[in-house]
Amino acid sequence: MAISAPRMIALLASVAAFAAVAAPAQADDVVNIYSSRHYDTDERLYSDFTEATGIEINLIEGKEDELIERMKAEGANSPADVFITADAGRLWRAEQAGLFQAVDSEVLDERVPESLRHPEGHWFGISKRARVIFYDKEKVSEPPQTYAALADPKYKGLLCARSSSNIYMLSLLGAYIAHNGEEAAKEWAQGLKDNLARDPQGGDTDQLRGIVSGECGIAIANTYYFARGVAGEVKGLTDGIDKIGIVFPDQDGNGAHVNISGAGLAAHAPNRDNAVKLLEYFTSDSAQSYFANGNNEYPVVPSVAASSVVEGLGSFKADTLNLNELGKNQARAQEIYNEVGYK
Repeated sequence: MAISAPRMIALLASVAAFAAVAAPAQADDVVNIYSSRHYDTDERLYSDFTEATGIEINLIEGKEDELIERMKAEGANSPADVFITADAGRLWRAEQAGLFQAVDSEVLDERVPESLRHPEGHWFGISKRARVIFYDKEKVSEPPQTYAALADPKYKGLLCARSSSNIYMLSLLGAYIAHNGEEAAKEWAQGLKDNLARDPQGGDTDQLRGIVSGECGIAIANTYYFARGVAGEVKGLTDGIDKIGIVFPDQDGNGAHVNISGAGLAAHAPNRDNAVKLLEYFTSDSAQSYFANGNNEYPVVPSVAASSVVEGLGSFKADTLNLNELGKNQARAQEIYNEVGYK
């Protein structure tokens, strides 16, 4: 497997460096991936694809938004065949920038549930996570069972969550808008702000650490951050993991909010057929296991089992709202957070 220099994050490299990437893009036996995923298990997934097909992979890694900007700057000259990133909100941004082209594939349509793929085939989920409620089992005897309940005044001073500009928080509010309308979403965002134990700060792991430290009574986080704490040694989390309870919200309603890591066919892919083969391979049982286990997520293909650690979190009803709606509501979600003063 030919791997290009890691983490190329400049929008346009020097002419010589660009030529080094672009040259293999014209070959018949390669596919070029731009990816914001950085997990060792993905390398095994790619090598298995090469062994099975003879198609070698050139991998360029970087941060999500930087890769989007790079592809925009490269335009029709981009060597990218496949773009991989986390959260449907970022996939929506890429789609709105014209960075994807549609894929018509029976394999992808059959393997990936409708809610986890773009309505016109511009991107497809490859792994899934749920954004749920965690709580201090000693401090909170009656934890919220719905997302709406997070805004209940009885939880004032207990909630810890990320900043309003975080894509996970934007997507969560985007889903709330889709289900309940803008007025209700604004009231909910106000309730979240009023219930905060501290100003929004840090990542999901920091919210969970806040429960362990006693600073937070309730936290919003993606399931895989908690699973990491269960599975291994996460500083400030694993030692106190037994203190934390988990709630999959809205089980009598829309179901728990889910999101994805996803992939799409680049608009100017020089190796289109190879890229489609790779996207279809991503939905195979073996690839789904690699994706899910690499980041303690859920497979998007229902017939594939998650890891024992993730399965141990419990079963749940998932929201079936098409994730493209999260992107559509993204700008309004940010406006609502700003209007209520949620930082």
